[in-house]
Amino acid sequence: MLRVEGVHKRYRHGPPVLAGVDLALGPGAPVVLAGGNGSGKSTLLRIVAGCAVPTAGRVTGRPAVVGYLPDRFPAQLRLPADAYLRHLARIRGVGPEPGLLDRLGFAGPRREPMARLSKGNAQKVGLAQALGAGAGLIVLDEPWAGLDAAAADTLADLLAEAAAEATVLVTDHTGRAARLRGARHLRLAGGRVGEAPPPPPAVAIVLRCPDAEQVRRRLGPAGRLEGGRLHLRAAPAESDAVLFTALQLGCSVESVGPA
Repeated sequence: MLRVEGVHKRYRHGPPVLAGVDLALGPGAPVVLAGGNGSGKSTLLRIVAGCAVPTAGRVTGRPAVVGYLPDRFPAQLRLPADAYLRHLARIRGVGPEPGLLDRLGFAGPRREPMARLSKGNAQKVGLAQALGAGAGLIVLDEPWAGLDAAAADTLADLLAEAAAEATVLVTDHTGRAARLRGARHLRLAGGRVGEAPPPPPAVAIVLRCPDAEQVRRRLGPAGRLEGGRLHLRAAPAESDAVLFTALQLGCSVESVGPA
C-alpha cells in the first residue's frame, strides 16, 4: 500500500499548492484524480511518482519501479521509438514489450527519430514506456491527450489490466476516464484531496459536414469518418464548444448523446 501522509508543497514564497494531502493507494482499481487548472494535480502526481519532493510530509510504500508519463511527454528526442523503449527496459531490468505499441495502434516510423512523430504517436510511445515497465506503481498525467478514439478505448482496457496488480493513478480532462469500470474518483481542491462521484460519460456527437476531413482536423484527431458522417467524442464541459465550432464550419448535427 502506498501512502501519502500530510504532503504540502509550496514553490518559493508563493501560496501553497498542496496543503496537507493524505491518501492510501493500492492495486485493485484505477484511481482518477480530477481538479481545476492550476489545482496542483500534476504536482501531486510528480510527488507520488518520486519525481518531486514535498515541502512537508512524505510518501511511503512506493515500489522500486514506477511507470510515469508526464503531462508533456518529451517527444523531441533523437532516439527512434523502438530504441527508446529497449533502452528504458534495460535500465529497469525488464524485457521490452513491443506488443503495447501495436495494441495502441502506433502508426509512426519506429526507426526514425521520435522528434518526427505526431503528437498522438509520441503519446503512444510514452504510454508504452510507462505501462511496459513491469512497474508496481503507474502514474499517468493526462494519458488520453492526443489519442485517437480506438487508442483511447484500448488505453482504458490496458489500465484495467494493469490495476489488477499495480497501483494506477491518472488524471484526465477529456471525459475518457468515465469508461474505467470500478475506478475510484478523487478531487483535488484547495490543496486537499477528497472522494468524488464518477464524472458523467463523454458526449458522442454525430455530424454531417460538407468537408468532414477538414472539420475532423479542426476539432481533433479523435474523430472518425464513417458512412459520410463525422463521429466525435467530447468531455461534457467541452461539448457545447465543439457543437458551436461545427455549426460555424457548416456542419449539421445528426445526434448528440452519451458515448
